[in-house]
Amino acid sequence: KGIERELICPACKELFTHPLILPCQHNVCHKCVKEILFAFEDSFADGGSESSNQSSPRIKASSSSLDRIDRISRSASQRRSFGWRGRKRNSLTPRSSLFPCPGCQRDIDLGERGINGLFRNFTLETIVERYRQAARAAIAIMCDFCKPPPQESTKSCMDCSASYCNECFKIHHPWGTVKAQHEYVGPTTNFRPKILMCPEHEMERVNMYCEICRRPVCHLCKLGGSHANHRVTTMNTAYKTLKEKLSKDIEYLISKESQVKAHITQLDLLLKETECNSERAKEEASHSFEKLYHVLEEKKSAALRAIEASKNLRLEKLQTQTEEYQGLLENNGLVGYAQEVLKETDPSCFVQTAKQLHVRIQKATESLKSFRPAAETTFEDFVVDIAKQEEILGDLSFHSNGLEIPEINEEQSRMYNKALISWECPGKTDSADIYVLEYRKLNREEESVTWQEIEVRSKSKVISDLDDDSSYVFRVRGYKGSICSPWSREVILRTPPAPVFSFLFDDKCGRTSVESRAGFPLLLGSERMQVGCYTTLDYIIGDTGIAKGKHFWAFHVEAYSYLVKVGVVSSNKIQKLFHNTHDMTSPRYEQDSGHDSGSEDAFFDSSQPFTLVTLGMKKFFIPTTPAAPKDPASRILPLPSCLGICLDCDKGKVGFYDAGCMKCLYECEVDCSGIMYPAFALMGGAAVHLEEAVTAKYGEYHDDI
Repeated sequence: KGIERELICPACKELFTHPLILPCQHNVCHKCVKEILFAFEDSFADGGSESSNQSSPRIKASSSSLDRIDRISRSASQRRSFGWRGRKRNSLTPRSSLFPCPGCQRDIDLGERGINGLFRNFTLETIVERYRQAARAAIAIMCDFCKPPPQESTKSCMDCSASYCNECFKIHHPWGTVKAQHEYVGPTTNFRPKILMCPEHEMERVNMYCEICRRPVCHLCKLGGSHANHRVTTMNTAYKTLKEKLSKDIEYLISKESQVKAHITQLDLLLKETECNSERAKEEASHSFEKLYHVLEEKKSAALRAIEASKNLRLEKLQTQTEEYQGLLENNGLVGYAQEVLKETDPSCFVQTAKQLHVRIQKATESLKSFRPAAETTFEDFVVDIAKQEEILGDLSFHSNGLEIPEINEEQSRMYNKALISWECPGKTDSADIYVLEYRKLNREEESVTWQEIEVRSKSKVISDLDDDSSYVFRVRGYKGSICSPWSREVILRTPPAPVFSFLFDDKCGRTSVESRAGFPLLLGSERMQVGCYTTLDYIIGDTGIAKGKHFWAFHVEAYSYLVKVGVVSSNKIQKLFHNTHDMTSPRYEQDSGHDSGSEDAFFDSSQPFTLVTLGMKKFFIPTTPAAPKDPASRILPLPSCLGICLDCDKGKVGFYDAGCMKCLYECEVDCSGIMYPAFALMGGAAVHLEEAVTAKYGEYHDDI
């Protein structure tokens, strides 16, 4: 009785009947496999309706299995799209070969042979039969050949697959015949073949064991079948090896029986403790929600009382105003009274009464000319704003002190062509199973913008399709089961002012980096130095030009760099940069040299076909222009760790940005009549590295590191 749970089919929850071994090594009844496949075929045809899955009362499919129908149906449709054909629905064999295992929920693909490619588990079948015989020992197995009434059988023939009494066995198995050599056992209803045949090659018996697939195979499977390149061993060797391992494992478990019993006792205590703790948790949760209900009921009552009081006051005012206007009707109220006063003939009495009456009539006349209701009918002031409370209640969940609050790492997170958001936990251990990353766009016009939510199983996420020149706020929290951590501190990042422009350097420099070193070439160049003149810079141009639109690119300048110039240059100016006989770095020629000659200001052109700014010694130098500050110190800024350039060809402007916070450091006009190229110039020891684009696998790569 203790092993009954091992003999129950996971699909029908009954004792196995002709069990088949699935590729995942779980066992399922032959009939159950067919019914599952038929049920999934109906689900595909009906669009996954629940009714199709309930067509077979024998199968007790779990909801998790039914949730996988969509994914399995897509795989099945792909299989059919490649020309695989199955049989018709009314055949005895289902055409589908893909379904989830009822035991482990893994997707099982039976291949083209379907059920016919599965082995029948005769050992399990024999054990089930022995169990059934033990359970129905009082019920005898009757002879299959006796005339009515049949006698109780005494033996069963495994070759004939029938049960016999002593007399019938002698008649059907006479001495001196072939049948006399048949194998017979005690009475049974479980008849198994003597030889296990290969399901792929039905005429061949299995005589080898595939160690890769862990299943018996025949010699044809090894020679040219699906197991040709697999490691196999003889059946006897596999039998001895597996039997020895199984025997040792069983002996070990039996020797640890006292330890197992102790664990069972401990588990029983844990079961009771779990029951008690769950009830206590339910009570605490109910108490917390009751407190919320009480607060809401108080707020509800106060709001309803305020609305009711305002309603009564307004009704009273409007009712009074209505009565006053009814008095203005003929033979009614004030008018009727005035008409009666007019009937008075005594002057002194009339004057005495009419003076006060005339004042009232004048007020009624004025109110009639400028009619205004005494009270408003709308209750707009009594609308309850619960948007923030709804958001807070939406985040209501179980909080645990043991689950650490993740923190967004602003140094590793960055905005470029896409957003890469990285976070970490303060502790060394990662206690969360999954993270939820939320982000929203900061919009001054719309105060309440809904958060967009992404589930992440790693500690970084790449987000695309963000708007240019916009600020986004990010936050993250960890989940472990139904318990979640509080939200992390919100971090605001800004996207580039324009779409990211991609280009490379030539192969001589390096495709994404360029470097210059101070050495003999610089010393040799110093021989040509003249008074008021500097050595020529090495110019590097990007391999892709820009003709129109707005574009942004970013790069890093090494901190040890002595002199670097960055900017844009027109295709018309490139030849002059490389072949001009004049020294390009002469202070009389360079627009941002800092030379305060009046002639330089006089000839300064605000719109030139090139713009270069000077970097070096960890500083950013704002070029000298008529609008620039006269104090040189105010034109020197700290060099950002990442610098960006935004070129707007349509407006003829170029801007230089701190790419870390997307803050514009300097902007000027530029002549974009030609094709514009990113330009770099280096002198002495210096290096420039282009910013690497964020890809979908970027975060995964850094997580692995």
